[in-house]
Amino acid sequence: MDAAAWDQRYAASDLVWSAEPNRFVAAELADLPPGRALDLGAGEGRNAIWLATSGWRVTAVDFSAVAIDKGRRLAEAREVEVEWVVADVTEYRPPAGGFDLVLIAYLHLAPADLATVLRRAADALAPAGTLLVVGHDVTNIADGVGGPQDPELLYTPQGITECLDGLRLAHADRVRRPVAGQADGRAAIDTVVRAQRPSRG
Repeated sequence: MDAAAWDQRYAASDLVWSAEPNRFVAAELADLPPGRALDLGAGEGRNAIWLATSGWRVTAVDFSAVAIDKGRRLAEAREVEVEWVVADVTEYRPPAGGFDLVLIAYLHLAPADLATVLRRAADALAPAGTLLVVGHDVTNIADGVGGPQDPELLYTPQGITECLDGLRLAHADRVRRPVAGQADGRAAIDTVVRAQRPSRG
């Protein structure tokens, strides 16, 4: 989908996604000391706003101006500051070493584009900075529920980690996520990868 299509989707309802942070984002990042954070593909900003309420200085990037505007209003309602940027993440170039945290959550792109975004995200980390990547796993098509149905756009732990040269891997997992209202009890299956740039020295 292009930016115009996502603008239409975001304009069609109050919130396409929950106002609360993704469960894996909250679990993985709750204990990190706040610093400078970058949320790539931020959508309506639920994760960016949660980080801001936790004391982070957050830059949120998405190519949907409608989503960014909704995020800005939500942040104002919660009285937190987020730097909102309307930009295509495949073209956006964050400053090298500029962030203590880079978050990529459910950003599903063609493999070459995703690899580019991941490498730039890794380069954007300051020493000891953390990269967290969360997204629909390729096994979700057959064994899970929801999410994109094109395997080319889906994640695997190995596929993500292959693009993270120079980072120290904390873990790369395939995890199950309960889905509210799923009558048969099936869970969604996600990839969760956390890595860190080594400290100087």
